[in-house]
Amino acid sequence: MERGARAGASRRQAGRPRGAWSRRAPLLPALVFLVVVTQLPFVGTLVISFMRWNALAPDDRGFGGLANYKAAVTDPDLRSSLVTTIVLTAAVVVVSLLLGLGLALLLDRKFPGRGVVRTLLIAPFLVVPVASALLWKHALYNASYGFINGSLSWVWQLFGSHSAPQPDWLSAVPLIAVEVSLIWQWTPFMMLILLAGLQSRPPDTVEAARVDGATTWQVFRHLTFPHLRRYLELAALLGSIYVVQNFDAVFTLTSGGLGTANLPYTVYETFYQAHDYGQASAEGVIVVACTMVIATFALRTVSSLFKEEAL
Repeated sequence: MERGARAGASRRQAGRPRGAWSRRAPLLPALVFLVVVTQLPFVGTLVISFMRWNALAPDDRGFGGLANYKAAVTDPDLRSSLVTTIVLTAAVVVVSLLLGLGLALLLDRKFPGRGVVRTLLIAPFLVVPVASALLWKHALYNASYGFINGSLSWVWQLFGSHSAPQPDWLSAVPLIAVEVSLIWQWTPFMMLILLAGLQSRPPDTVEAARVDGATTWQVFRHLTFPHLRRYLELAALLGSIYVVQNFDAVFTLTSGGLGTANLPYTVYETFYQAHDYGQASAEGVIVVACTMVIATFALRTVSSLFKEEAL
């Protein structure tokens, strides 16, 4: 009996790896495709980043070591674009997070037409980024026929004046103009995450607090905000990952001029205008490294959220 039990146990243990493999085997093609599409191009970029490779000097091509990284780090344009990227990302994420929080608190309440309002508020996030930038550039910011200057003329005419200011927004405040267009696009994203967090609150706790005489501000400060802390962190980190890599708005609105060039646009200039493939690859690796740092914190936040839900 003992020998038979041992044999059965050994057979079950031997069958477990086969069962695990049979469950994981269907995922192998997707894993191979993911590696080919994402990791192999990055490995190629990493290899080129250590080479001297400029299309304008085809005879001077070879292994360059860390020269491209040294040139990238000491390049004043890259340092300026790094500062611009930090300012742009921080402004867009903070403002869109605050606006998204306000809209999420509004949509968490029941009122007539809430579904329609929610759909309209989500719409900016569904617009193609290039189309969104073109919309802001021509329909809103244009000094001759843009909506903003047209609204200023209409307001001035209400007070009997025909000399309304007509600034060229993309020239007067270029970085703020880019930030506003990105805030308009990313506020719905923040709103969706925070609204999901609000709707996951235990309703009994809020009702008990109101029965005990807590005001709306006290409920928000002591119950809602602590509950939303993880969701706020997640929204900020995910928004930072995407905004750091933003290229469409800078390229379409200002073409990187007037101090609006961020890291992705600087990589574009190095690759397509200077034709220095080695240094452009080094700059791209630096951008990926910065993004991975933010992504690590985002993954930790997501894992902590899943742990809290499991508890």
